[in-house]
Amino acid sequence: MSHVAIVTDSASDLPPDVARAASIAVVPLVVSFGPESFRPGVNLTTDEFWRRMTAPDAPFPTTAAAAPGDFLNAFREAFDAGAESVVCVTVSGDLSGTLKAALVARDQLPDRDIHVVDSRTASMGHGMLAQIAAELAAEGVSGPEIARVIEHRKADVTLFVALDTLEYLKRGGRISGARAAIGTMLNVKPIITVVDGVVENADRVRSRPKARERVLELLTAKPLERASLLHTTNADVEEFRARFIERSGLPASRVQTMLVGPSVGPHLGPGCVGATVIVRH
Repeated sequence: MSHVAIVTDSASDLPPDVARAASIAVVPLVVSFGPESFRPGVNLTTDEFWRRMTAPDAPFPTTAAAAPGDFLNAFREAFDAGAESVVCVTVSGDLSGTLKAALVARDQLPDRDIHVVDSRTASMGHGMLAQIAAELAAEGVSGPEIARVIEHRKADVTLFVALDTLEYLKRGGRISGARAAIGTMLNVKPIITVVDGVVENADRVRSRPKARERVLELLTAKPLERASLLHTTNADVEEFRARFIERSGLPASRVQTMLVGPSVGPHLGPGCVGATVIVRH
C-alpha cells in the first residue's frame, strides 16, 4: 500500500466502490429516520436511503456527526496496514461536528503523523479533494506535502446545486414556512453554493429549466480541471451531463456523476442537480 493513507467522511458522497478503488477510507456520519439510526456505507446504501426518503409518510431524516471512535479506528487500521502517515479530509467544520471528531481522534494518537484538513466545503467538493490526495499518495508524495497541497487546492473548489423545492430547507429549519410557501407558489428554484464553509444562496430562478441553465453558467464561468455532477434521484441528469461537458470543454473522463448520499441528501431533497468543480490551477 501507499505510505500515506487517505481518510474522509460520508458527507463526501464518495460511493463505496469509488472510495475502495482509490484506497480511501470513509468514516460514516449518522442518519436517523425517527428512532432508527444508520451509518451510510455500513448498514445503509444510497439507494436504500432514497427509497426511505421518498416513501409516503416517511419520517424526515436527520443527520449527526461522525464519532471520534470511528475516526480512531480508521486511523489505527491505516497504521496497522503499514501507513506512515494519514491525511484526513473532512466536511466543513461549520456544517458538521465531524471535523472536531477527527481532531479528537488525531489527538488520541499523538505519536502518529496525522493531518486533518477542513475542506471548507461538502459533498463531492471534499470528495474530490480526497481523490486528489489519494492520487498524490499513489505517486509517493509524503503526508505533510499532501496536506499542504490539499490546504492550497481547497480554494479551487466550487459547488452549485439547483434545488427543486424549498421544502427540505424549511424542514431543516433553514427558512420559514411562509417563505417556503411563497417560493412554491412562485415556482422559485433556489441555487445554493458553499462559501468559506457555509451554505449560501447563490441565486433564485423561476423555473426548473432556467435553474439548470443558470447552474451551468455558474459552474463553467472559469476553466476547469475536473468535475463531479451531483443529483438526487434526478431523471434528467444525463441531459445535464451532456450539456455540462459541452459547455465546460472537459473530456468525459474528467466528469464523474454521483448520486448524493445519505449524509447530504436530507438537506437537499429529491429533484436536485448541480456539480462540484475544481478550477484549473
